[in-house]
Amino acid sequence: MTDDIFELIAEEEQRQKDMIGLIPSENQISPDVLGVLSSCLNSKYSEGYSRRRYYEGNQIVDQIETLAVDRVCQLFDVPYANVQPYSGSPANSAIYFALLKPGDTIMGLKLAMGGHLTHGHPDVTFSGKYFKSVQYGLKADARIDFEQLRALALEHRPQVIVAGTTAYPFTLEFDKFREIADEVGAWLMADISHITGLVLGGEHPTPVPHVDVVMSTTHKTFRGPRGAMILVTERGLKRDPDLGKKIDAAIIPGLQGGPHNATTAGIAVAAAEAARPEFKQYIKQIRLNANALAKALQKNGLTLVGGGTDNHLMLIDLSAISPGLGTQVAFAMDVAGMYANRNTVPNEPVSPFYPSGIRLGTPLVTTRGMKEAEMEKIAGWIAQVVELVKDATLPSDKKERAIFLKKFRADAAAMSELLEIRAQVKAMASSFPLFQW
Repeated sequence: MTDDIFELIAEEEQRQKDMIGLIPSENQISPDVLGVLSSCLNSKYSEGYSRRRYYEGNQIVDQIETLAVDRVCQLFDVPYANVQPYSGSPANSAIYFALLKPGDTIMGLKLAMGGHLTHGHPDVTFSGKYFKSVQYGLKADARIDFEQLRALALEHRPQVIVAGTTAYPFTLEFDKFREIADEVGAWLMADISHITGLVLGGEHPTPVPHVDVVMSTTHKTFRGPRGAMILVTERGLKRDPDLGKKIDAAIIPGLQGGPHNATTAGIAVAAAEAARPEFKQYIKQIRLNANALAKALQKNGLTLVGGGTDNHLMLIDLSAISPGLGTQVAFAMDVAGMYANRNTVPNEPVSPFYPSGIRLGTPLVTTRGMKEAEMEKIAGWIAQVVELVKDATLPSDKKERAIFLKKFRADAAAMSELLEIRAQVKAMASSFPLFQW
């Protein structure tokens, strides 16, 4: 019997093989992680924690979760870990619910400046609705403005300060966050979802000595399944010996039901992979590729937020060419065989729905085995795409993709050039297969 779903999955697999993925939050998991995700573990319900389940038959699942926790604790050198969060947003909410009361104050980086929705974005997320939110920003050089952060902290006395980003291409200075948190008596939480692999690979400072709690997703530079983990440091337990128990309770019964056991096993496998020497080599290459891509983009005349990158990602700022151009460039890149994401730039001049930036990252292309020479080619193709669409009109309604494609189908020369780039991209991608690292 055939099913359309399996046909669609086969199409998606082919799309991933033929295209070049440049979204910083995407990666390719190993065959071993992929194998456990499709295992019998999906069939077992395991609400609760190891040796404290509400269901019987969890003797083996208990061992799997214990192994995952032990591996994560050893990897990060922390005394406590919870590997049950379904994803990063619930994990962040669990930390807030463990540390705060409704109406308490949190401080995080503004979304438009590279922060995350769950770091206190007002009005549209739980973090801005259930808690008072104070948002800090960036300096003119696109680095975090610690003077502003300190002034806001002294004025508002937050209970939690979040050191975390989602579109920030520079090093997070956790020691500076710590000084301010100590000055106002705040908990310090690090959201390292994007940079976890870099931390483990020695390409970014670790937050562990400086913060009380760490949250990370497990599917970005960590290269594991789609899930999350919460870590409590020695510093955090010294301040509150029950902090781990409070986070456990915030996860279940506070927010979730039974854990996804196959994901838990996948985290355990990914943690073992991250402990190997070849993982550090992989992380080093991510940074080399990011530097090469950033320099090549600039050589091709494109402007980067802050002038470059310290980590795995970068932001192309297209506002000087045409405000809102990120939307058209992202769609055109997709037509040309490369997928990234439109993104706001600091001091975004137009709508966040039609922003002026493109966010790029190198984790996935590095996993596929691409190196600096391939980054040069990718940068050249991106520059060609920008040149093609730089005069595009900003769409006025929600059918922007259809409008864009219609425009370029009507423009035979432009569409032909995009498809020519796509053919070149596909040829290069075929030399760097998926699912074989």
